[in-house]
Amino acid sequence: MKELKMDLLTSKYTQVLVEEDFQYNAPHHFIVAKAPPAPEVFSSTEPLADIHFQEGPIKECGVNGVCNEDLINMVICRLEHFQQSEFRCRENALAITALEEALLWLRKRTMARENRGVEGTHAV
Repeated sequence: MKELKMDLLTSKYTQVLVEEDFQYNAPHHFIVAKAPPAPEVFSSTEPLADIHFQEGPIKECGVNGVCNEDLINMVICRLEHFQQSEFRCRENALAITALEEALLWLRKRTMARENRGVEGTHAV
């Protein structure tokens, strides 16, 4: 596992770790841990979350992990609840809209794969 580095990802409170060796074109295992005291130190604390994404096509490998859409829907749910509280804000509303748009694009991708008869398989 190595620390995930992305421009908009902060490691102020948490550190995201990602597997380095993976199959099926993308990493499947992520760990979220408390951020270490010094940014350059690898976190050895107890994980806050251990995320395992679907590994391989469902029709070939069975259901064995969460889908991208699952996590996006969880974040939408949280933000919608914040929007029903004193923490409602424009930024949350815009984030919900952007996440819903992401779900639409992922659904469009799935529909196109269904129409081509390759959804759930490793075929392009």
